[in-house]
Amino acid sequence: MLNAGEDTMRVWLLILIAVLVCHANRAAEVPQVSQISVRGAIGPATASYIARAIQRASQTGSQCLIIQLDTPGGLLDSTKDIVQQLYTSPVPTVVYVAPAGASATSAGCFITLAADFAVMAPDTSIGAAHPVSLTPGGSQQPDDVMKQKLENYASSFIEGIAAKRGRNVEWAISSVKESASITAKKAAALKAIDFIAEDVPDLLRRLDGREVNGKVLKTAGAILVEIPMIASERLFSLLWRPEVMMVLMLAAIYGIIGELSNPGAVLPGVVGGIALILALYMAAVLPVNIAGLALIGLALVLFIIDIFAPTHGVLTAGGTLSFFLGALMLFDRADPAFRLPLAYIIPATLITAGFFIFIAGSGLRAQRLPIRAGKETMFGKTVQALEVIDSTRGRVFVEGESWKAVSDSLIQQGELATIVGIEGLSLKVTPSQSEKTEERNKS
Repeated sequence: MLNAGEDTMRVWLLILIAVLVCHANRAAEVPQVSQISVRGAIGPATASYIARAIQRASQTGSQCLIIQLDTPGGLLDSTKDIVQQLYTSPVPTVVYVAPAGASATSAGCFITLAADFAVMAPDTSIGAAHPVSLTPGGSQQPDDVMKQKLENYASSFIEGIAAKRGRNVEWAISSVKESASITAKKAAALKAIDFIAEDVPDLLRRLDGREVNGKVLKTAGAILVEIPMIASERLFSLLWRPEVMMVLMLAAIYGIIGELSNPGAVLPGVVGGIALILALYMAAVLPVNIAGLALIGLALVLFIIDIFAPTHGVLTAGGTLSFFLGALMLFDRADPAFRLPLAYIIPATLITAGFFIFIAGSGLRAQRLPIRAGKETMFGKTVQALEVIDSTRGRVFVEGESWKAVSDSLIQQGELATIVGIEGLSLKVTPSQSEKTEERNKS
């Protein structure tokens, strides 16, 4: 009976192993497709995210990587990095402009055309790739010659991308030179993209069986695996925004001025210093207008001057206007990728003006008030000599206390003296002017 029981256990164990192996084989047979979502302006964090997603999709044996895209544009350096990553990707890449209402504008147009498969959802748009803010960050607005060079470069760049991927080269060039923008339906008709897909399941069905670099895609019924952003990528994608840079600039201004107007507070100075460093770092990447920064700097100077030299609000009004115009010009408003909304500019202007008028102004003016406490308040007081005062000895009575006093001129007991200085624990005095006047009158 024991042997029969052991045989039964072995049989059940073998059946269990067979079932597990069968399920494992079935799981291995089901294809996998990786997907990421890119929204907002294209920047360094976006390039890092796409590079990591390509590597992850390759390691997991995904059939392809779908990049769902909705962007108003971004930076040239980051766009070039992404295009190079798409060129060298070991896994087929699909840029899918979605959902309905999304767009692949400016930098997004370059990225879409550079993928192995360029696909759009209905009611989306692509184009307007004229290099407005594609210039490397931290520079002033380019002159006419530089604009022409930049346009020629962007035109040849997108021409090479379209030619490499077999897409409409003429339209690609016009998207740069003429800022041409078209709908998904027209893009498919012009062969600027491969096809239109209603949604991701429809996209997977339409990709199935297509060949890229000798590999036939098996995407029908594939398992969709989302590759999320890691914490550092989320943080940096949040930082590369004009609104965040504006907030950091305000924090730097408030913190540093707050520390100067209230010495010893420490915390405002630390916060302001950190915010200033972060703002300068972002200014080296984002397309900041030097004229905008200059106007904001002028506004701060006008605010501070008006605190020390009251002009009945004239300089404060000028500073408020200068700050508003500087914030308005800080980023190029012609490009929605780095457009600072008025919803940020107007409150920031009012808060900054109020900060200098009521907070910083009060602190700085308080530092100029006469000293009301401490030994410095004894300067200029007239006191009576308790004993003879000469250069080595003497005493006076002041503010309820007896002080040691010295004088270069001899002062008799009972005569009046004026305090002119403090040396350690001794007061330095001189004969009172009233005493000298009385002596002259008597003589």
